[in-house]
Amino acid sequence: MSPVFPMLTVLTMFYYICLRRRARTATRGEMMNSHRTIESNSRTSPLNAEVVQYAKEVVDFSSHYGNENSMSYTMWNLAGVPNVFPSSGDFTQTAVFRTYGTWWDQCPSASLPFRRTPPNFQSQDYVELTFEQQVYPTAVHVLETYHPGAVIRILACSANPYSPNPPAEVRWEILWSERPTKVNASQARQFKPCIKQINFPTNLIRLEVNSSLLDYYTELDAVVLHGVKDKPVLSHKTSLIDMNDIEDDAYEEKDGCRMDSLNKKFSSAVLGEGPNNGYFDKLPYELIQLILNHLTLPDLCRLAQTCKLLSQHCCDPLQYIHLNLQPYWAKLDDTSLEFLQSRCTLVQWLNLSWTGNRGFISVAGFSSHFLNETCLEVISEMCPNLQALNLSSCDKLPPQAFNHIAKLCSLKRLVLYRTKVEQTALLSILNFCSELQHLSLGSCVMIEDYDVIASMIGAKCKKLRTLDLWRCKNITENGIAELASGCPLLEELDLGWCPTLQSSTGCFTRLARQLPNLQKLFLTANRSVCDTDIDELACNCTRLQQLDILGTRMVSPASLRKLLESCKDLSLLDVSFCSQIDNRAVLELNASFPKVFIKKSFTQ
Repeated sequence: MSPVFPMLTVLTMFYYICLRRRARTATRGEMMNSHRTIESNSRTSPLNAEVVQYAKEVVDFSSHYGNENSMSYTMWNLAGVPNVFPSSGDFTQTAVFRTYGTWWDQCPSASLPFRRTPPNFQSQDYVELTFEQQVYPTAVHVLETYHPGAVIRILACSANPYSPNPPAEVRWEILWSERPTKVNASQARQFKPCIKQINFPTNLIRLEVNSSLLDYYTELDAVVLHGVKDKPVLSHKTSLIDMNDIEDDAYEEKDGCRMDSLNKKFSSAVLGEGPNNGYFDKLPYELIQLILNHLTLPDLCRLAQTCKLLSQHCCDPLQYIHLNLQPYWAKLDDTSLEFLQSRCTLVQWLNLSWTGNRGFISVAGFSSHFLNETCLEVISEMCPNLQALNLSSCDKLPPQAFNHIAKLCSLKRLVLYRTKVEQTALLSILNFCSELQHLSLGSCVMIEDYDVIASMIGAKCKKLRTLDLWRCKNITENGIAELASGCPLLEELDLGWCPTLQSSTGCFTRLARQLPNLQKLFLTANRSVCDTDIDELACNCTRLQQLDILGTRMVSPASLRKLLESCKDLSLLDVSFCSQIDNRAVLELNASFPKVFIKKSFTQ
């Protein structure tokens, strides 16, 4: 062999090593237009430049702590470059979800859990982010600034929200997932999970969170997407992963993440004569039904294809009285609902949360964002005895659509959080739905006069047990008086961030004296709450379990001690940013009442 060839080989290797070293040591330039390029990491060709970009836009989310008309504590803060990171603490410029811990599952307004929810589906909230460029993801970094650890799943979508032509097929695939874990530190961190490679480019990322193990609200500052323009060569150690390729997830499949994979399970196969069933077919029909009631929905559909006996049992409408489709949001479409239609003739509880986005489910197929006025009209006509309706965050529904809810006179639970319901429609609903026990009107920004609404609630909803008026902008002591006198059964009342309520008017004293059954009372960010109000609660509301007085300047440790001595069932007391309650006072109260979670945060 000519000596030239070994020399060329050596030079080639030297050049490659130089490129690799340069890729590892090159300084990164300033970010331009929320994205920049750096040399690729080791999983891709060194000539395939990596794109690093911050989120361009927040396109969808399930809840947030902030106001619809501001930027404080809203999901919209996730767009763009970091506002806070690497600082730690409670900052209004971050994204914060509505709840944390287990407190909201323990209050009177909590719904009973759906049957057949897969044990590995534990997502409670989500947020979807778009990015400037479509890339093959190599890393996703989440900048967490306060109480990290809530993110449990990261997904990528094949659809480009900025494309003028809708795709023929939309795929969601899991980049990373993990069960909820406890993070013992509240300081900021850059969360960098090891993600799996996928075989399509994306600029739409979804974070799903579970805050049940957190001691306080998680706060997210920004999301960074790393990726390459060209499809990387998959290594032997890295395989494709999709919604159906997680061995740890009992509800996932291994035959692809496309819609038809789920539809194949919903559609019953043609069954021939199978082998002898032994003694199983001798069991009472009710006993077999009880056994099958423990299966998840995909398992039930698989079992329906094994033999005629089990097909009969698995397709029995009694198995679908409680139907939770939320865990399968990424795989449901019109065809799926068509297959389920014949089995749902007796359905009483139906959860379609998070389903139907980006055209998966149409109005014709019965379609949150796929829901429109026609759907509500159909619901009101076909389900006159409906007892629970949750329209939380259905912010695309037009105001006139809510008029149809007034026909559902048997409603006991109605959730209108973050909707555009207007005052006229709501008054009609309250007038005809007098059986209401649970009502959520949090962040309903289209309501003009909450005192009028409160007066109607007090006059018509005598059975009301829970009421959420979170961030209602104009309720006064007059509305509180109507509520307190007209709804004596109230066990839960959320008046957080209601700026027009003042303790000096006696409104909180009236609540304490006329609502002795209160178990949860949130007066979040009401600066005027004082010792007199706390003393009245201690004397009259001894069943109190959760109290939030975040931000008050006028409550002393002595009145809190009296409250804790009187309310033996108190489990949550939030005194964050209460100027008279210092760290020493909290430590002393914790020592005296160890069973109570006393939350104290300090201003920056």
